Amino acid sequence: MEENFMNVRRILLCLFLSVLTGLSTATAYAASDSNGVTLYTPYTKISVSPGQSIDYSIDVINNSKEQQTAELALSGVPRSWKYQIQSGGWNISQLSILPGEKKSFSLKIEVPYQVNKGNYRFKLTAGANIEPLALTVNIAEQGTYETSFTTDQPNMQGHSGQNFTFRTTLKNQTANQQLYALMADATRGWTVTFKSAGQSVTSVEMEANSSKDITVEITPPAEIGAGTYKIPVSAETSSTSAKLELEVVITGSYSMELTTPTGLLSAEITAGAQKKIQLSVRNTGTSVLSDISLSSSTPSKWQVEFDPKKIDKLLPGKDAQVTATIKADKNAIPGDYVLNLESRTPEVTAKATFRISVQTSMLWGWVGVLIIAAALGSVFWLFRKYGRR
Repeated sequence: MEENFMNVRRILLCLFLSVLTGLSTATAYAASDSNGVTLYTPYTKISVSPGQSIDYSIDVINNSKEQQTAELALSGVPRSWKYQIQSGGWNISQLSILPGEKKSFSLKIEVPYQVNKGNYRFKLTAGANIEPLALTVNIAEQGTYETSFTTDQPNMQGHSGQNFTFRTTLKNQTANQQLYALMADATRGWTVTFKSAGQSVTSVEMEANSSKDITVEITPPAEIGAGTYKIPVSAETSSTSAKLELEVVITGSYSMELTTPTGLLSAEITAGAQKKIQLSVRNTGTSVLSDISLSSSTPSKWQVEFDPKKIDKLLPGKDAQVTATIKADKNAIPGDYVLNLESRTPEVTAKATFRISVQTSMLWGWVGVLIIAAALGSVFWLFRKYGRR
């Protein structure tokens, strides 16, 4: 009987242990269900400036043995902030994950320009039984509610004959759409052109919290001297404005004159003969001229040769003498001909137009005299011979 009692005790003990093990297994299974899905991103606290966008890459990990559905939502976002939850190019609010798998999605948060400096905390949730993901955004500086007009290169240098192109950025850091008038406060003679998307414009319309690239092209007056010049430009509306000061440094002007020492641009020549003309190449600018080449445009079968053919360097205010040897066509008929001469550098060109008068050769004049003399002699001989009869 005692043995039966011991068997009963063993049976009861086994039953108790079985029940206890079952309860423990059920509890563990419930914990697995409630903690089987995890939200993860390595960047839980970041620091940004006002107006920046944040793009989180977030993983949903299903460690359970069943398919799980995550109901995605972001809480604690201020009213002026904007956010999107996207996956596969779609805006989503729910994501399904197979057992043992991981799905990724992006959380994009746009920080407004008008925001106070400090820490902002949010919670990304995926359902009632899933631990939320805590995110912290640190705004590193006090936000603004204004317009900004900026450029990475506000200063350019060159000569007076070139255009200066500045690339600027206009930012509408307000909460409203704005129509900006683009203006320049340049002195007389300067030309300032604004371009957006390759088109010349005088104004641009911009959405709130947006920016546009504006190209500013500046052309100085032709006769401007060397120096530093400031050109203020601005973008203005009835409620906001921004100014930017651009600087142009003129190193000198390029100007050249092609003429003769006497200023006379005409000459006479005999058909088939040569004529030497003295030319004067004058640097009338404020910069050194280098590699000056000479060329000509002549009537058919005429030739022009220059000595020297090239001027290596010509200082401001100085002259260089060049001899042009002109050879007229031997069959050129008497009259006036136009001869165009040119001196050229990579920066500037000078032209001179000559009027060349072609005369008949003296040989033919003497031939004519001889013919006339022969004719008169013949008449005189005939008169002597037959006049007495």
